[in-house]
Amino acid sequence: MRLPLKPRNGSLIRALAAFAGDRRGVSAVEFALILPLMVALYLGGVEVTQAINADRKVTLTAGALANLTAQASSISSSDMTDILDASSAVMYPYSTGNMTAVISCLSIDAAKKVTVKWSQTLNGQARAAGSSVAIDANLAIANTQLLLSEVSYKYKPAIGYMITGTLNLSDKMYMAPRITAPSYGDGAGAVSCS
Repeated sequence: MRLPLKPRNGSLIRALAAFAGDRRGVSAVEFALILPLMVALYLGGVEVTQAINADRKVTLTAGALANLTAQASSISSSDMTDILDASSAVMYPYSTGNMTAVISCLSIDAAKKVTVKWSQTLNGQARAAGSSVAIDANLAIANTQLLLSEVSYKYKPAIGYMITGTLNLSDKMYMAPRITAPSYGDGAGAVSCS
């Protein structure tokens, strides 16, 4: 068996110098080092954009729900179903199965006490009629009514779910009735908001 010849010191130094001076693979090495960071930044940017878009849709849905309800002077059960369905369509392309929407008519008496007159919901629990609601003092104008829409959405990130888990996005909107405070219900069972 033959042992490999040991290179001379001079040839070893020349080989190392040639290796150190060779720049042909530098770009590939730099790209391999930077690629994971670039991919993480790209995917993170996409995920943040999607979350911001979902949050914006929640705000738009709360506004649409309050606005559609404020335009009516009386709302039947089928009208309320249409209003809730129309406002939830604003969430598209996000699933409305993860969304809860509640619309309530609030009455503010002479002492500025705020109570719920009627409340309806989509995928959630309505506020109890007669229950008190805390609102901003600037909104509590004696002997008036307000419509309160509340929307919450459970956003599940596609990529960063293991890091953040489910994000609970929510918003609420107060709106004064446009014509008169809408009554809700069918026929003699309609509940007035005033």
